[in-house]
Amino acid sequence: MQLHRFGLTATAALGVAALVVSTAVAEKKYDTGATDTEIKIGNTNPYSGPASAYGTIGKTIAGYFNKVNAEGGINGRKVNFISYDDGYSPPKTVEQARKLVESDEVLFLFNTLGTPSNTAIQKYMNAKKVPQLFVATGATKWGDPQHFPWTMGWQPTYQAEGHIYAKYLLEHHPQGKIGILYQNDDYGKDYVKGLKDGLAGKMPIVAELPYETTDPTVDSQIVSLQASGADVFFNVTTPKFAAQAIRKAGEIGWKPIHLLNNVSQSVGGVLQPAGLENSKGLLSTYYLKDPTDPQWKNDPDYKAWVAFMEKYYPDGDRNSTFPVTGYAVTQTLMQVLKQCGDELTRANIMKQAANLKNLEIGMVLPGIKINTSPTDFYPIKQMQMQQFDGQRWVPIGPILSGELSGT
Repeated sequence: MQLHRFGLTATAALGVAALVVSTAVAEKKYDTGATDTEIKIGNTNPYSGPASAYGTIGKTIAGYFNKVNAEGGINGRKVNFISYDDGYSPPKTVEQARKLVESDEVLFLFNTLGTPSNTAIQKYMNAKKVPQLFVATGATKWGDPQHFPWTMGWQPTYQAEGHIYAKYLLEHHPQGKIGILYQNDDYGKDYVKGLKDGLAGKMPIVAELPYETTDPTVDSQIVSLQASGADVFFNVTTPKFAAQAIRKAGEIGWKPIHLLNNVSQSVGGVLQPAGLENSKGLLSTYYLKDPTDPQWKNDPDYKAWVAFMEKYYPDGDRNSTFPVTGYAVTQTLMQVLKQCGDELTRANIMKQAANLKNLEIGMVLPGIKINTSPTDFYPIKQMQMQQFDGQRWVPIGPILSGELSGT
């Protein structure tokens, strides 16, 4: 880029230099954030604030990259992982994303957490043409390659999960009356829409109560839901509020059919703080292997995860599913980067992310395969119902598809 300093007298030399450069470029292509020795990856995570329970996901990812680097890197390149605390505050996410892109000059953002947080930076990331890859939120909006080609989700969508709960209720509790507690943002509303679309008006919803992430508790909402006469409770909350809701329902003796959204079904992160007795009978969905489930004790992939935790994240909670999430999504990214080879451009990152074929990840449930295409930005589309028996989650029925009709 500085060749113009030589002036017009060096035209012939420049021609030779250009030839050398073009040959090198043909072999390796890099955008900002990638070199022969390094891949710079950015992330934001709520290490503090109302969703700080998710901070363990960011710590797991950092641990995994330490493992990758210790083993020689990706195609010989070490990962420089830069993760900032955004406190689950969208304005803070915007500030940190700009810092990562414009000051730290990362190649892409990976697994930035939170629906409101990612919504706040989606237009910016797409305008900058910097990948916002495998975001840590199941909002349906992350699968819109026509309008946002630089943004891709990873986990099953909240609407798809809502469809699966609707299928379950219509089959097993068709006479039920539903009460809903939901976070008053795109994340909460996405779940509610999915449930309603799946029910198609076949079951009554007698109460829908929102909460704000700034609320101290959701105790009053739980009391109101019990008073509504609801005997089915759809609990659409992040971990802190999920634990409060489960505990309060137990305290007041309300025992509905209790559907807990997948993002808060961690035994260590939610159910133990809520009280295991209060959590007994909870229903949820999952697509990852639960580390508290003894059926995986002798599973080689589970053993590999335990060994990883012992060496690279010894302080992590091995009863929590959040480190499983961080581990599995980072393994998915590893496949994308391997497919990129020596063409570490932002465009090729998205091209390869949209070209995953029947990918099986060790800590994802058997039978669930990751598939993407240029028109399909939803990597995981299947889940399984499960019920908590007071100690662990027990699978119920087959792997179910929650694919949205018409997509």
